[in-house]
Amino acid sequence: MAKRILAPISARARSETIVPLVAALAHGGGATVRLLRVFPVPERVVGPRGQTIAYTDQEMARLTAEGLDDLRRLEAELDGIPVESVVRFGDPVEEILLEAEAFDADLLALATSARGRLRRAFSPAWPAGRPPRRRCPRSCFTRKRRR
Repeated sequence: MAKRILAPISARARSETIVPLVAALAHGGGATVRLLRVFPVPERVVGPRGQTIAYTDQEMARLTAEGLDDLRRLEAELDGIPVESVVRFGDPVEEILLEAEAFDADLLALATSARGRLRRAFSPAWPAGRPPRRRCPRSCFTRKRRR
């Protein structure tokens, strides 16, 4: 059984659909779950007259607080399961791989679209030039399209 489950959560509502599945897996196997939110690296916010509104570090602090608030809401669905929430900045694929390695994840649980960038990046056929640093089972769940 997976003892360490990494669940990257994006701003899209569909990414949150993975949480009940992760809860069932973690509860049944006594696993620890790490919820991950990745933002692009922010830039300095400049006003119309060229004055600085917010520096990069201020934007990072704001986004970190916003991301942790979003993840805390999801932690309620994982009641009784050890949960950690983390916010990172950078390219989502690279940051997820780095976090999976740092967390020593046994399972990477993703909710992606059928053609999503993350699904392609974490499919069994790894992109050329990006071999897995560590073999980690991954589960990609897609939502059926409504017609």
